[in-house]
Amino acid sequence: MDNVKASWWQTHRPSKRRLIQLYCAVLYNAQVKGFVTGRIYKGNTKAVCVPGFNCYSCPGAVGACPLGALQNALGHSGNRIGFYVFGILMLYGLMLGRSICGWLCPLGLIQELLHKIPTPKLKKSRVTRVLSYLKYVILVVFAAAIPMWYDIRHGLTVPGFCKYICPAGTFEGAMMLLPNNPGYFATLGILFTRKFVIMLVIGVACVFCYRSFCRFLCPLGAIYGMFNRLALIGVKVDVNRCNGCGACVRSCGMDVRHVGDHECISCGRCMDSCRQDAISIKAGKLTLKAPEAGCADDLPDAPEKRKRLGRIIWGAALLGLCFMLLWANVLDPSVRKTAKPEATPAPAATEPAPPEQPQSTPEPSKTFESSAPIGYEVGEQLADFTIECLDGSEFRLADTRGKVVFINLWATYCGPCVQELPHFAELYHAHEGDIAMLAVHSADVTDDVSEFLDGRGWDIPFAIDSEDGRIWGVVNGSEALPQTIVLNRSGEVIYNSTKSMSPELLEQLYQQAAAAPGEENL
Repeated sequence: MDNVKASWWQTHRPSKRRLIQLYCAVLYNAQVKGFVTGRIYKGNTKAVCVPGFNCYSCPGAVGACPLGALQNALGHSGNRIGFYVFGILMLYGLMLGRSICGWLCPLGLIQELLHKIPTPKLKKSRVTRVLSYLKYVILVVFAAAIPMWYDIRHGLTVPGFCKYICPAGTFEGAMMLLPNNPGYFATLGILFTRKFVIMLVIGVACVFCYRSFCRFLCPLGAIYGMFNRLALIGVKVDVNRCNGCGACVRSCGMDVRHVGDHECISCGRCMDSCRQDAISIKAGKLTLKAPEAGCADDLPDAPEKRKRLGRIIWGAALLGLCFMLLWANVLDPSVRKTAKPEATPAPAATEPAPPEQPQSTPEPSKTFESSAPIGYEVGEQLADFTIECLDGSEFRLADTRGKVVFINLWATYCGPCVQELPHFAELYHAHEGDIAMLAVHSADVTDDVSEFLDGRGWDIPFAIDSEDGRIWGVVNGSEALPQTIVLNRSGEVIYNSTKSMSPELLEQLYQQAAAAPGEENL
């Protein structure tokens, strides 16, 4: 019985590479709490790009996707140069090359698990080798040209690959957030439907064709492939042992022409097929994975040293993972749940200043108190808050009683946000004197907001939320932007949604808030 169990374990136990892939998937998405709450992690580590492909919007993600960061940098090419992003990609490329794809990418793990489903498999051929160059076209067009064109032409940040293709964004981002945020379903449109279909097609393709996304579509793999020849870590061939039989290339699932070229992901699969023990994985002169017979330059105690080094690395890695899990779910202040404001008495109403347009201003004899509970749902009144605006003025919610209030949550990196802000400015001036407006930028500031707004002519009050997300907490700010909150004259919420605004909808909401039943009953 013991022999049977041992045999089964020997057959099914995960390889070291599979364990490292799983480790990276957990490490990149260490905020387990996010999958329960449906909230995106916004701690300090989110500013750091992880090596592999992992969506920034995944509720568990504790780091940024390097490809998303690259598109964001190119989308702001007219304002600043993303030295950090280009530098980190070069660092990863020069150190690891496409071994990142083979060992450190969660999306690569998913593709390989899908390929294990028993079906007829499509073998590599000249066609797949030609198709492998498609990812370079996608890199140039979707990851570079589209973000730069939208920035130069429209002043918008549009990550082309993330928006139109990325299956990780659909699976890790949208689908992981939707179960805990049912309100997001109202914001889904044809773009999500198309991306969902693309995700399904790629998933099915991976069942029949080994790592289809990685081989044919992934721009990040295209970037890292350019560094393969220079990378410190990678598959190396001992030319003195190699007899040129080609077994390594034939056994490889990728479209390689020779071991270590731009398509090689350094998975080490070729090592099992090499009868000459000529292939190893090295970091410079240090051997990370040796063939069964060892490397030609091994010292007598080299195998034992590799085992000891492996234990030390695994021990340090597990400690690091435990710390990251503890930090991302418990210790980091940014993950502490923002409690819903308690039901405290509404602030005393403040008489509005003398209006510039008397005909559209409510009668000064009226007061605008409300007995609605404090909250952010429709029918509740927002808790009072005060925030300093970018122009040095102060916005206090209690001072807006008697006016219709629009609060817009936005960010410079959000294309739909930037597109709808002119509509808010038009509404603000169309009902000047009878409307109070505040556009609050997310605390996740990636640009100089004042510089971004300079020259755009949107002369409405702008502010940046505090680091602890004070305004986001008061209005139940969503991870999906933009978000608009509308209050009637009594400070009661009549609208709170992530739906994008049109001039017609904004005017409709204004009229609804101006004639809210709460005002008539005062």
